[in-house]
Amino acid sequence: MKKNIGTIDKVIRLLIAVVVVILYFTHVISGTLGIILLIVAGVFVLTTLINFCPIWGILGISTLKKEETK
Repeated sequence: MKKNIGTIDKVIRLLIAVVVVILYFTHVISGTLGIILLIVAGVFVLTTLINFCPIWGILGISTLKKEETK
């Protein structure tokens, strides 16, 4: 897998994941929507940790800057 997630993309993904988890555990979101959003948040964290987003790969998108690829 070739890295395709840059620093800003990672920060945004982690912030969204944290917000979703907080909203879920404070019961602002719940039910089926809450579970789906938790799964999406988990995917965001996973893609951040492995530095690869399959959707970006399929679409040929990379948010990496040239100096980050080293």
